[in-house]
Amino acid sequence: MLIVNIKRITKSAIVNLWRSRIVSLSSVLVMSITLFVFGSLIFSNALLESVLTQIKSKVDINVYFITSANEEDVLVIKKSLESLSEVGVVEYVSSEQALDNFKTRHKDDQLTLQALEELGTNPLGAALNIQAKQTSQYESIARFLEGASVLSADGQNIIDKVNYNQNKIVIDRISKIIIATERIGFIVTLLLVIMSIIITFNTIRLTIYISKEEISVMRLVGASNKYVRGPFVVEGMIYGLVSGLVTLIVFLPLTYYLGSFSEKLFGLNMFDHYLGNFFSISFIILSSGVFLGVVSSYLAVRRYLHV
Repeated sequence: MLIVNIKRITKSAIVNLWRSRIVSLSSVLVMSITLFVFGSLIFSNALLESVLTQIKSKVDINVYFITSANEEDVLVIKKSLESLSEVGVVEYVSSEQALDNFKTRHKDDQLTLQALEELGTNPLGAALNIQAKQTSQYESIARFLEGASVLSADGQNIIDKVNYNQNKIVIDRISKIIIATERIGFIVTLLLVIMSIIITFNTIRLTIYISKEEISVMRLVGASNKYVRGPFVVEGMIYGLVSGLVTLIVFLPLTYYLGSFSEKLFGLNMFDHYLGNFFSISFIILSSGVFLGVVSSYLAVRRYLHV
């Protein structure tokens, strides 16, 4: 009996869609636009995350040690830093490697290289390059480096310089960009969801008005409230499902066309990202469409279908 009722409700929903096909088409179109913008936000977040990841990889804290610091003491500090939950990667640069890097950077500056040779000794100490897991965590790492844990075995402070304050402006700007982007994306998505619900709500309302005579007949023959309401809820579900499929189809050629461009500009190929995450993206868009359709239809039924 349940299967029979489901078939009848679905058939009634399809009949309602066909009767008001112009209105249904407009509702599907608007919901498709909503889901398209929602999907665009998914791709935009992926592109932004790719860019921010590249920027984050170039932002770090550099700790420079005095030339007399023992390698064992520096490695102890390195191990202490790696034990912090905020720290992602710690790279050790020996004084010899620092000197080689300096010579490579100034290979065309003969005056500087000549002055370096005249010193006779290596003026550069070892260094640690620290990358945090989140840009907001650099400050706590800098505070840790100011504590007593950075002292050597004999109680001497072996750190010559920490360049956190020089990088702080860049780090703070990146953190603000991340927070602002998340807030803007949430607000835009929320506005689109509200707009889609209102439009589908009014579409179902119009469908109820068109079907008022049929609803009266169903009441007279003793149809249950769930049976009367069911076709309109299923109708909204179909709106969302069709809109989601249309959106997924549109994204296929669009991401293919923009793939190479996005890779050059943002370091992420949108087409490869779409294919690689097709099932998850499809699930998000289709489930969002069905959810919007069902919620707006249910609200319209509760408001205008008095059964």
